Amino acid sequence: MTKAPVMPPSRGLVVHVKTAKSRSPASARWLARQLNDPYVTAAKQQGWRSRAAFKLLELDDKFKLIQKGARVLDLGAAPGGWTQVAVKRGAASVLAMDLLPIDPIHGATIIQGDFTDPDVPERLMAELGGGADLVLSDMAPNTTGHASTDHIRIVALAEMALDFAVQILSPGGAFVAKVFQGGSEKQILDVLKRNFTSVRHAKPPASRKESSELYVVATGFRGRTTEG
Repeated sequence: MTKAPVMPPSRGLVVHVKTAKSRSPASARWLARQLNDPYVTAAKQQGWRSRAAFKLLELDDKFKLIQKGARVLDLGAAPGGWTQVAVKRGAASVLAMDLLPIDPIHGATIIQGDFTDPDVPERLMAELGGGADLVLSDMAPNTTGHASTDHIRIVALAEMALDFAVQILSPGGAFVAKVFQGGSEKQILDVLKRNFTSVRHAKPPASRKESSELYVVATGFRGRTTEG
């Protein structure tokens, strides 16, 4: 099955927030951005649960991450946009997890829980019933507004996801994790380069230009014979 390329949503007329005076400036800016975001509109029109679905669609088009019949683990999955993409693009089984509840998605198993809890990795292994071909981490902490602190916190989550991915990925598998642009990710990149044949950074077009969000994409997992 050939995957149709993702077409960038077209921009319509600018929508002004009529209730701006009754909102805080931050709330008014957020609402205006949502109303004028072509990806938000396209997500609603196409049945995706969030605009974030386009990020994975674009990453998959570029890096060929989701193979037909793949087993996929989606961490930080709420509200389920990435999980929807994995199912629709041919994954045989998708396991999604988030702190927040996720409405059921046909073709996916959903777990509500905290990935940082010590007992969660064992629970996920049991649910997977074997290895995974692709581990996705869109996990992100609540931002503090302090760039260096936020970067350290999101890299810590990515490192935890990577540590688990190295345990459960099948040879040739892939790993994708959200990070923020910054200078403290050398450690995670060193681990990735030892365990994967290709490691690249990507900022999909659906990521907002003003966001420091970035994704690290690692493909060609070498197997667990390589020390992390």
